[in-house]
Amino acid sequence: MEIQISSDFKKMTGKAIFAIILFILTYFFILALAVGMTVLCVIGGIALIKAQPGAATAMIGIGLASLGFLILIFLFKFLFKQHKVDRSHLTEIYEHDEPKLFSFIRDIVEEVKTDFPKRIYLSSDVNASVFYDSNFWSMIFPIRKNLQIGLGLVNTITEQEFKAILAHEFGHFSQRSMKVGSFVYNVNHIIYNMLYDNESFDKMITKWGDINWYFSIFVAIALKIIQGIQWILRRMYDFINISYMALSREMEFHADEIAAHVAGYMPLKESLLRMDLADYSYNVVLGYYESKIPENIKSKNIFKEQGYVLNFLAKHNKLSFKNNLPLVTEFDLSKYNKSKLTIKNQWASHPSTEERIRALEMTNIKKENVEIPAILMFNNAERIQEIITEKLFSAVTYSANTISLDFEKFKNEYSHEFRKNSFPIEYNSYYDNKNPIEFDVESIIDYQVSESFDELFSKEKVDMVYEYISSQNDKNMLNDITNKVFNIKTFDYEGIKYRSSEAQNLIPEIESSQNKIIDNIKVNDIKIYKYFYNKSLKNSDPAILKEKYINFFKLDSEYNNKADLYNRISKATDFINIVTPFAVIKENLNALLPLEQELKTEIKNLLYNELLKNEISEQSNENFEKYLSKELEYFYSESYSNDNLQIFFNALHDYNYLLSRQYFLVKLDLLNHQIALCK
Repeated sequence: MEIQISSDFKKMTGKAIFAIILFILTYFFILALAVGMTVLCVIGGIALIKAQPGAATAMIGIGLASLGFLILIFLFKFLFKQHKVDRSHLTEIYEHDEPKLFSFIRDIVEEVKTDFPKRIYLSSDVNASVFYDSNFWSMIFPIRKNLQIGLGLVNTITEQEFKAILAHEFGHFSQRSMKVGSFVYNVNHIIYNMLYDNESFDKMITKWGDINWYFSIFVAIALKIIQGIQWILRRMYDFINISYMALSREMEFHADEIAAHVAGYMPLKESLLRMDLADYSYNVVLGYYESKIPENIKSKNIFKEQGYVLNFLAKHNKLSFKNNLPLVTEFDLSKYNKSKLTIKNQWASHPSTEERIRALEMTNIKKENVEIPAILMFNNAERIQEIITEKLFSAVTYSANTISLDFEKFKNEYSHEFRKNSFPIEYNSYYDNKNPIEFDVESIIDYQVSESFDELFSKEKVDMVYEYISSQNDKNMLNDITNKVFNIKTFDYEGIKYRSSEAQNLIPEIESSQNKIIDNIKVNDIKIYKYFYNKSLKNSDPAILKEKYINFFKLDSEYNNKADLYNRISKATDFINIVTPFAVIKENLNALLPLEQELKTEIKNLLYNELLKNEISEQSNENFEKYLSKELEYFYSESYSNDNLQIFFNALHDYNYLLSRQYFLVKLDLLNHQIALCK
């Protein structure tokens, strides 16, 4: 298969290679200076000792000679660092166990005209990737790549989509620019070692400086020089990786084109669009079982449950189905994204899904589809899924023997919890990311409203909400650009290119637009209240609706202050995570006492709240009881009491959860009441 390499691909390859060569030249230039400095320091030290023999000059001479050696050790220490790659989460498979899969892979390899993988591994991830055993020799000699197949991915695609995805990965096999990746990988390890992996070096240099006062002077000088070297290395790291990421994005486009030639463009397009939903479904199941750890409950087959959640969410969101899999469209992917701001992410290793789809569609290559589930490629699919599930959960520490949850029970529990924790679907996502905007309920006199339920929660009204949310995100991003949180040169807003220095000029325009949008949303919210008030005149007591609105607005006004307590305590305890002098620790803990008293008062209020009676778990109750039962001492005998700190942070975490849970339940109660008025 011959596919023309684009000019951008060639250009980015050249830039990435230039960046690596520049790093090598820079490193050897610094090394040459360090060697020269070491020679001069040794000569100077010897000359000093000869010129003025004595104990003091001997110490100064040795210290001077050591200055250069300390810098050389810093520059060479990466050679003695062993880098071990953890592959314990992977399971290698062999051809005699999976002949159909290996034959399938071999056919794709032959069509792409590349080498068969050295090893094939299974993981639980929603992903497939190629990787190599990257070391010094991989930068010189050709090495065979390994293939990793995630069952979370295979579980949610068809055989033709699987073919497209593997062809994409084997497209990387065939790219000579993968060699550049090996260089970048090793260069990054070298730079990382010299920037951050300095614990043993710091101990060594500190011990040397502690020998005597003379040595400490030269250690201080060496550290200043090393800081200068690290400054250069940080700039080199940015330059190398920005260049390589640009190449990596071009490599993705090229691999996509190879996939389109092998399997057609449509299977890869459809699997790309479904990927986020598949990944989200997998993580939902993981989160579900994380909450079951205290009960010692685990999954027997997490992929079966992932498939259930995938289809459940697709039906809930009214997605179409094709080949018994959700058909996610580009509109579904971006229907709530109303952003007018476009920033090219120079650190992204992949193009956006939208960019990849546009490039795929341009190929317009069509192939005959094989629409059976990809998981059937395995001899005993369910057994393989159970083995990988068992391996995944073997990494979890349980307090007792585990129980595998029955699949039917999982389905019932998940669907029940989902409905219990979701706003009514009738609202068309209007309230999913917004709350009723506060207005004076008592001042409403005229309850006439002409709009119907469908008009109040129409697509136009929902779009208005998400336009406001997107504009707020745009505003926050422009503030970050103004404050140089992100180092970018240009950006596009409403299709017009701006320099980063112009970001602040756009903020007043966005704020003016936001004010108009929020006024319109508030008008609609008042109409919604009037609509349901009229409904309650027929089906209920209007005073109930009115009271629920008043209670919600009251809670809404109090929520920020109570949530801010959590933030203030988190900030006030930051010092615990860094090296802090004993006197400062005691001073900070004393300053924490008033915040703790406030926290305890708020926790007691939550415990007495009838709404939360069934929401507080046994574990949370236990955490609160331990925290409230006595005054805890967090630091004594020059060390932290980790047990007491754990009690404190458990209570703080549970407080924050219950606070947000209370808010959600009050809002849900109001929204459910409104829907009930229509029945």
